[in-house]
Amino acid sequence: MTCRRIVIKSLGGPEVIEIEDVSVPSPAAGEVLIEQSAIGLNFIDTYHRTGLYPIELPSGLGLEAAGRVAELGDGVTDLQVGDRVAYMGPGLGAYATHRVMPAAAMFKLPDSVTDDMAAAAILKAATTEGLVERCANVSEGDTVLVHAAAGGVGLIMVQWLAALGVTVIGTTSSADKAELARKAGASHVIRYDQDDIVPAVQDLTDGKGVPTVFDGVGKSTFESSLQCLSPRGLLVSFGNASGAVDGVNLGILAQHGSLFVTRPTLMHYYMTPDDRATGIARVWEMLASGKVEITIGQTYPLAEAAQAHIDLAARKTIGSSLLIP
Repeated sequence: MTCRRIVIKSLGGPEVIEIEDVSVPSPAAGEVLIEQSAIGLNFIDTYHRTGLYPIELPSGLGLEAAGRVAELGDGVTDLQVGDRVAYMGPGLGAYATHRVMPAAAMFKLPDSVTDDMAAAAILKAATTEGLVERCANVSEGDTVLVHAAAGGVGLIMVQWLAALGVTVIGTTSSADKAELARKAGASHVIRYDQDDIVPAVQDLTDGKGVPTVFDGVGKSTFESSLQCLSPRGLLVSFGNASGAVDGVNLGILAQHGSLFVTRPTLMHYYMTPDDRATGIARVWEMLASGKVEITIGQTYPLAEAAQAHIDLAARKTIGSSLLIP
């Protein structure tokens, strides 16, 4: 069997992305072969491509995908050939038509979740679940700030928070994205291409600030995120879309009100079997209930992965993006 996959042999821009055909190995003990139907595209994929997050070369790209089990390795008893599954790691290489993966990394898909939905959402929705419910532990009645509220994680997070009874202030860069954020449940939307974020948040909160900021943008919003927090507030910094936050003087946290900052990683919230079972059950519950709907803004053939990266980095995408094998 032949597999078509994306590989990078050097770090850099989208031009380093290559496509190649290779033979698919049979799964070893404890592994399964997945025939993939949809592949999720995430901003973290660009960090791996550029080397912002160090990787060994040559390397595949991509962390999440969905499909069907095509072959079982010895000792696999929890899955059957034909089962619909999705995964979000471990390891890179989801940009492919087929993939051999550890059976323990698979999540069975309920009938209520399509392959496209799972590939578009599993990493982003699990990220949202971990950040909102176990990292920040937000409460009904809170008011929070969500940067990039019309992005892949942003749209899911806004809906999730609204379903919990949280008032969401979102930031976006255009009228179309602002409308998407409002439809997702944002009570207020700040157009950061038109207005300064800090005074707008202060106006919306009567000068109190917010107890929690979810910031997937990084370097360009770090300082303003701190200034939007109320005393003893929490900044959840979970992405680097504008570059990594560095050179931080811890004294600034005291100056802005004895603030807390965390830089969480999804896998630390899905480390143990119990963590994984609890987290994914909550994800499927929110998707099945309709409280969180997945917006697939654009799809690309696998061979156009480079163009997908260009559009993602230019913030031309809306909601989630898929590569189709």
